[in-house]
Amino acid sequence: MSTPTPQPCPVARSVDLIGDRWSLLIVRDAFDGMRRFGDFQRSLGVARNILSDRLRKLVEAGILATRAASDGSAYQEYVLTAKGEQLFPVVVALRQWGERHLFMRGERHSQLLDNHTGKPVPYMAPRAADGNALPASGTRVKKIG
Repeated sequence: MSTPTPQPCPVARSVDLIGDRWSLLIVRDAFDGMRRFGDFQRSLGVARNILSDRLRKLVEAGILATRAASDGSAYQEYVLTAKGEQLFPVVVALRQWGERHLFMRGERHSQLLDNHTGKPVPYMAPRAADGNALPASGTRVKKIG
């Protein structure tokens, strides 16, 4: 696993690992079912050396794992680990923020749908213990240790 940054902030450590454009988009594509190097490259249009580097780092960090291709070919596949699956709320939050703030009304974009209902995934927001929305002003950071 990669050596964590010496910063005591969990946001800084997370951004150090998955905060660059390519790493986060690789994770996004993995959630969309991509598994192979060539598929990631076609989707992202990223240079092979950059893609190789980011995939390696994501594997070293335990976010992705490699396995033999499911079709029996000589290729390897990249799959999300349990740790990687836990990034789903991060990807959803970024997607929803982008849908709200970065598209003009009527502009084409993708939408995340619930497979069970076929409806858009409800907007994610932190909730207090009582279930009410929790704004940033209703929180504070407590240093531990």
